[in-house]
Amino acid sequence: MKSLKLLLISIIFSISVYSQSISKSAPSSFADLAERLMPSVVNISTTQTVVTNTNPFPFQFPPGSPFEDMFKEFGTPQERKSSALGSGFIIDDKGIVITNNHVIQDAEDIIVRVNGDNEYKAKVLGADPLMDIAVLQLETDDEFIPVKFGDSDKARIGDWVIAIGNPFGLGGTVTAGIISARNRSIGLSRYEDFIQTDASINSGNSGGPLFDMEGNVIGINTAILGRNGSIGIGFSIPANSAKTVIDQLIEFGETKRGWLGVRIQDVTKEIAEVEQLDEARGALVASVAENSPSEKAGIKAGDIILEFNEVKINQMKELPAIVAKTEVGKKVKVKIWRNKKEILKSVVLGRLETSEDFQVSKKKEPVEKQVEDIKNLKITVRLLNKEDIKNRKLPNQTTGVIVTKIENDSPLKNTTLVENDIIIEAQKKRIRSISDLKQITEKVLNSNQKTILFAIYNSQNQRRYIGVKLD
Repeated sequence: MKSLKLLLISIIFSISVYSQSISKSAPSSFADLAERLMPSVVNISTTQTVVTNTNPFPFQFPPGSPFEDMFKEFGTPQERKSSALGSGFIIDDKGIVITNNHVIQDAEDIIVRVNGDNEYKAKVLGADPLMDIAVLQLETDDEFIPVKFGDSDKARIGDWVIAIGNPFGLGGTVTAGIISARNRSIGLSRYEDFIQTDASINSGNSGGPLFDMEGNVIGINTAILGRNGSIGIGFSIPANSAKTVIDQLIEFGETKRGWLGVRIQDVTKEIAEVEQLDEARGALVASVAENSPSEKAGIKAGDIILEFNEVKINQMKELPAIVAKTEVGKKVKVKIWRNKKEILKSVVLGRLETSEDFQVSKKKEPVEKQVEDIKNLKITVRLLNKEDIKNRKLPNQTTGVIVTKIENDSPLKNTTLVENDIIIEAQKKRIRSISDLKQITEKVLNSNQKTILFAIYNSQNQRRYIGVKLD
């Protein structure tokens, strides 16, 4: 009996030790880590000249008033210095500093304070507005203590992190928290894959580092949710994404991102159903740029990109980031879904920054002509004509109908389709007349499928697909 008790105690003790070994307890203090990292974190202040005209009158003219333009030249130009604060961190003993682009954008003078006392002028080696990253060089021969980047892909939700920065000008501020979420997109920049943290981040923390418990930089603090200060929701650019851009800025002074030459959109459940894809996944090609790598490789509008360079694309937003990180000129395999089967295409990537596709197209208004109702869709349309094609600078062979009105109870009302959009395809069939659209719609309504796939040109002349469930 005594030996049985000893055995049970031994088992309980072993389980207890094992449980403690696989769980990470909260650190008793961050002091040693903060003390080691503090010399590598810098405070950044910038100045720029802002010119304004003072109003010589004791009143304001109403907006749009002809007197507003008439008397605006009587204002006295006044120059004033505008300043801004931010944070950054040193990655090289020669004084290379990383921060956010928005911290130093349009700055005339950049002053970097190291260790709270030493001030240095800095110049911009390169900046990337798309990911909001800038690389600075301190103008000095002094040597500095750098920090290293960690592997942000290994960072897990719930891991401890600390942020060091210059919130509200209070340099050397240390805050701690955990990783709250991964892969966040908040509509702030073109390439987003933010780490979300509840470590307190405020105005002035921008550009500062987010450290793991080994003292490696796993993120660049960039944004907060809430205008009046931290509410426990901050966002950091992952180190792995940032490092690719930083290396290019240091080497070339600019970025060199891969370019496919396609406009893409989400694959909805309705689109997946029409295309007989097992689930809503991948990136739907809405249009292909002329003379782009994709066009040369034979990728077409309506294709669904399932894999890029052997990496599965689960959501549309994943593709741009993966393509951008791929070397310009590299030959990659792209797996697409076309005509209810998988196809492999070989694409030689171009460079985004030198492509015409990088420019934003201008909006053109259509000319109103005779209209006709599509009762099944509860919309009003008119036939696209040569004048429309010329005004909107569409391909000469474009055919379709322009939507002039959408009824409130139309199945298209709560989609991305709006008035003045052009329907060019339905169920992958080209629309050459209004009767074409009527016949295809009627055929879908009389089938068991009840889902119709439209291809459209929106107001920015971007080719898009819309899947709609009909009653």
